Amino acid sequence: MNFEIGLQLFSVRQALQQDCPATLKEISKIGYKNLELFIHNADNGVRFCGLNAKELKKVLDDSNLQIVSSHVGILDTVDWNDLIEYNLEIGSKTIINPMELFADLDAVYAFCDKMNRYGERARENGLDFYYHNHFETFQRFNGQYMMDILLERTDRDLVKIEFDTYWALRGGVDPIEWLGKLGSRCDLVHQKDIPAAVKPVNVFETIDESEPITFERFMPFSKKEYFAEIGEGSMNIRGIVDEINRNGAAKYLFVEQDHTVRDELESVAISYRNITNLLASMEG
Repeated sequence: MNFEIGLQLFSVRQALQQDCPATLKEISKIGYKNLELFIHNADNGVRFCGLNAKELKKVLDDSNLQIVSSHVGILDTVDWNDLIEYNLEIGSKTIINPMELFADLDAVYAFCDKMNRYGERARENGLDFYYHNHFETFQRFNGQYMMDILLERTDRDLVKIEFDTYWALRGGVDPIEWLGKLGSRCDLVHQKDIPAAVKPVNVFETIDESEPITFERFMPFSKKEYFAEIGEGSMNIRGIVDEINRNGAAKYLFVEQDHTVRDELESVAISYRNITNLLASMEG
């Protein structure tokens, strides 16, 4: 395997809130070494778990962990100088826009222009910039997926894709096919699983694609019962890994558990065990 396993820390957000250093130590004990941050209110100052960059770096070093990338919202209101300095000091090389909702085609066009500007700002400071999808990325505008519009209207050298296979599936597309389509533009992947009982899988069978997707419209599809740990659901994860290996682009596959019916640390331990066992069986 040419990629490494990581963990998006949103998966253990409640545990982090209770005790950040202890939670990070437990994550390291599970076997994770590569992490992705989430900073969802950076307009109030760039901090993670209330820690400044120096404090966070020490906690990470104490647990033999490294930050690979950072989900940051809301990018429109963040102090970019602070954001860049924070990422560089903790060792993160990547800033990711975690989500965007679109009222119409004009909003998509404006978003693409903004992504190019942010990508340029990141590159000027030695960082990479990515967009992370949810199901709304596969909403159609004039018959064209928003993702296709994004790929056409953004500079591939400035804006890369962190591909969430679960949300692509929920957007009604084949994640394996799309991994192949994205190719070298996608070298970060998010993986979770979907319970077999979830019907329909395609969100757009229950909402009209022409309907503006607001946050309130999105949230009913983000419930505990719609998510499973890796290997505990019905996604073709072996096929996804096969495609990742085939195109050779991915550097990291991040476990991300948006919600779980289990304890958070138990959840990410199950996913880590199942994905590493799968990878070992495929190498053997």
